[in-house]
Amino acid sequence: MDDADAYFSNENATFGDRVAAARETQGLSQEELAHKLGVKLKTVRGWEDDISEPRANKLVTLAGVLNVSMRWLLTGVGEGVDAPEDEVALSGDVREVLLEMRRTKAEFARLTDHLGRLEKRLGKLLRAGE
Repeated sequence: MDDADAYFSNENATFGDRVAAARETQGLSQEELAHKLGVKLKTVRGWEDDISEPRANKLVTLAGVLNVSMRWLLTGVGEGVDAPEDEVALSGDVREVLLEMRRTKAEFARLTDHLGRLEKRLGKLLRAGE
């Protein structure tokens, strides 16, 4: 595994991190990427903030527009972008805290999505009982 694979792996980066890095490498703003994909700006922001992920058909298009593989977007392994060269060396403790923050952020996003689905389900059940 080369440095780019390690830098963007699931251990070190999220799906949203990889989308943002690839978008920036292509010199695109979030608005420009949304326009190219035919989605709303809110959708691209959701992907980059790890609140949501694209459906399979959009994932294929996203990978093509960003000139990276779908596998790299999903896992950080494969054809993607190079790791930043000007990365600041971090102590083991600082790096561990940053990784834990990323994991917590991703878990929070997953739980928030789950809560939203539960709220919709509850709303349907309450309306059905009226």
